[in-house]
Amino acid sequence: MVFKPRSLIQFRLFWSNLISSPKTLVSNPRLLCASASARTSDCETLDEVDKEQPKAQADVLKSWGCTDTEISTIFKRQPSLRRNNPVILESKLNSLSSLGLGSSDLVKILNCRPRFLNRKLEKSWDERLLYLEGLFGSRELLLRAIVRNPSLLTYNIQDKIKPIVELYYEMGVGSRDLGMMLMSRPTLIPRTTLDDEKLECIRKTRVSQGSKMYKYVISLIAISRMETIREKVANFEKFGLFEDEILGLFGRSPLVLTLSIDKVQRNMTFLLGTLKLPASTAVHYPFLLFSNLETWLKPRMLLAGKIHDMGLYPQIKGSAVVKALRMAEKRFIEAHIKCHPDHIAQELMAYYTSAKGVKRLAESSRKNLHVGFPF
Repeated sequence: MVFKPRSLIQFRLFWSNLISSPKTLVSNPRLLCASASARTSDCETLDEVDKEQPKAQADVLKSWGCTDTEISTIFKRQPSLRRNNPVILESKLNSLSSLGLGSSDLVKILNCRPRFLNRKLEKSWDERLLYLEGLFGSRELLLRAIVRNPSLLTYNIQDKIKPIVELYYEMGVGSRDLGMMLMSRPTLIPRTTLDDEKLECIRKTRVSQGSKMYKYVISLIAISRMETIREKVANFEKFGLFEDEILGLFGRSPLVLTLSIDKVQRNMTFLLGTLKLPASTAVHYPFLLFSNLETWLKPRMLLAGKIHDMGLYPQIKGSAVVKALRMAEKRFIEAHIKCHPDHIAQELMAYYTSAKGVKRLAESSRKNLHVGFPF
């Protein structure tokens, strides 16, 4: 008697029994032929299902309003979607549709979180929407926040969202400000931690709760690793700044915390080595840390040297240096290039444009290495 398995699961059980009892196979080799035939038949059936499934998924997405291009992008970002149950997919899309999200929003969401549709969305759906809409103040802002951070629809409302929101409320950040911070910092919910060391850092920034910078200081320190904050403080200390000065700088210009150590080192080296300015200048004029070294700071100082060599006026030196570096591009050109006769202005403009085109040494071969979360 030859055993013919009727399903792939039954075949696997049968095959495992054969492996565990090789004598059975030797005594009756026809079993191997029968099992091989059944396996081929079952695999062909599975292949047919796999071929039909993407079409079913595509039909669901198309009926929801997705174009062929959007469907192709969605399948590319989330290939496992081809194997999802069409009924479950349609249920999830209906939930998103009732919220007000469209097909273009879905593409943006899957570009941000490719596995978003693999998560459960229906759990505590009404409670979640009511709470989040109250937090952001309007449905429009909520939708914008969801597109930027789709995980808001998957975080546990009781264990994940509410405790973090209450923590910021206790720190003096209102719901309106918190909604704005969630928009600008999508990872605020999962990455927020506030221990005693971070609270001490916040205190040393000397930023009051009434300050416009307060919410930025709180959120950036809360989502940053304490180890990263120490490294960035130590980086400034190498240039002769004290800890109180550095934390005061963070208080007045919180986004300095988002700058990489490499960028701060290069700009500070240029500030001290080329411009011969004290390190405290960066504390009083933080824009010097944010400005691009190759396309902003260096070209202007090279032009200043060219103007000096040609004996032209006004010259860029002394207190005029910081003022010239701070000017908008159009104003800088009018104040230091177009103020001269046409033939001189053309020469200066050509020199300035050439200086702006000089790239950083070995920039094309430089590798951008990101170690974990950037802050």
